[in-house]
Amino acid sequence: MNIIVTSIIVLGIIGIVGASVLYLVAKRFYVHEDPRIDQVEALLPGANCGGCGRSGCRDFAAACVCADTLDGLVCPASGSAIMKQIGAIVGLAAAETKPKIAVLKCNGTCDLRPRLARFEGAPTCAVLASLGSGESPCPNGCLGCGDCVEACPYGAMQMNLETGLPEVLEDKCVGCGACVKACPRSIIELRNKGPRGMRVYVACSNKEKGALAMKACKVACIGCSKCLKECTHDAITIANNLSYIDYEKCKLCRKCVDVCPTHAIHAVNFPVKKAPAKEKVEETA
Repeated sequence: MNIIVTSIIVLGIIGIVGASVLYLVAKRFYVHEDPRIDQVEALLPGANCGGCGRSGCRDFAAACVCADTLDGLVCPASGSAIMKQIGAIVGLAAAETKPKIAVLKCNGTCDLRPRLARFEGAPTCAVLASLGSGESPCPNGCLGCGDCVEACPYGAMQMNLETGLPEVLEDKCVGCGACVKACPRSIIELRNKGPRGMRVYVACSNKEKGALAMKACKVACIGCSKCLKECTHDAITIANNLSYIDYEKCKLCRKCVDVCPTHAIHAVNFPVKKAPAKEKVEETA
């Protein structure tokens, strides 16, 4: 019995001494933090998505407090309203930012491109891309394994089992760019969300010449230049047999959409165009 009591007393003394040492060390090496860091962090979503270019929300908050200007410091998940509140806390002006959304530059659904092989390995786009090619002949198309869906911290992407392509849920996407980083073929782009969500973009990434591109996918961009000639706002460029629409210059006129022979240019969230009224033909006796 004496051994048990002695052991308890010894362990208690060791615990007290250890706690005292830890307390003194914590006091000695205590690093004072600006209380504004906690205030800024409380405004952030806490997803640590990395869309701001920092390691996490805490790091971003510390950067805002220590910065001389908020230029280049933007949390895409928070938006301009929250950034203005952060600016008020740190005493700096926050620049106005346009909301962005992820866009998939591929429309090669299962029924539009042939399937040449079946991959039985680890179901990830990164592994499939490392092998040099996917299951379809398109060297730049979506691999369809959903790495982007897994990477999204906001649940803003899902795989469509019918098309074999990921879909962006507009009401959840904050434009953090996690899916962009996760895609091994770099076919996801962040673009301006546009007024009332309207935007025009080329849903293709195939850089092969017209005939090869069409053989790989029926809705591939063939670099025919019809959209380039039709655009009056200098918003379209063609490089490596592929058209690209600059969302900063695009006026959303949709003329390029109408002339694209392969329907590779997509217009999203526009009102449905009304069919031209038929001319009334007067019957003559």
